[in-house]
Amino acid sequence: MTGCDDLRERVIACRRCPRLVNYREHVRIRSGKDSGEIFWRKPVPGYGDLSGKLMILGLAPAASGGNRTGRVFTGDRSAQFLVSALYEAGFASQPFSVSSDDGLHYSGAYVTAAVKCAPPDNKPLRDELHNCTEYLSQEITCMSNVSAILALGQFAYGALVSLYREEYGSSKFPGFENGGHVDVHGVRIFMSYHPSPRNVNTGKLRREAFVGLLYEIRHYLSSNRSTTNNL
Repeated sequence: MTGCDDLRERVIACRRCPRLVNYREHVRIRSGKDSGEIFWRKPVPGYGDLSGKLMILGLAPAASGGNRTGRVFTGDRSAQFLVSALYEAGFASQPFSVSSDDGLHYSGAYVTAAVKCAPPDNKPLRDELHNCTEYLSQEITCMSNVSAILALGQFAYGALVSLYREEYGSSKFPGFENGGHVDVHGVRIFMSYHPSPRNVNTGKLRREAFVGLLYEIRHYLSSNRSTTNNL
């Protein structure tokens, strides 16, 4: 597919955002467990099944996760929560994601982030998100069967809102609501709190509820319903 075969390579080669380039290449992890490990320190492309119906969209790679391992949602506590839940719901081949060569495969799902480089304090700037929007748009286009997108957190949801407004002129989006959804141009966008340690440890995001949402998405994808183009 034109533009899709080399998408991974184009993402990895990107140096559009000087602040993010500097941070990803020099950030140090405080924990001694990773001492001596060679870090990835490049943009982190999406990973999974581009022919699938579900995209899972996070905020950005974590310094101790994707920026270290080279694979999105891999090697940190957010990854452990997400992938174990995806495994329970039948989207992942195993309940853990610890390294890029651990054998993990996604079935019917593709996992990516709105911003491809680890940002300081997990807070990308507006222009950095804008620079990455092209890649997100291309990922959605490359997923020719996509019917649902799970936005993990308000930032990821906002990235989708900006993208659909820019490309289709859609304007009547609801605010972010954990467990909510909105239909736009043939895709249903589901919303969930991000599986960050803070959200999980405080009980803001509970595993039972998150797995329940994944089963709701699976039921939606298997029901042969079409989302309405109402925005």
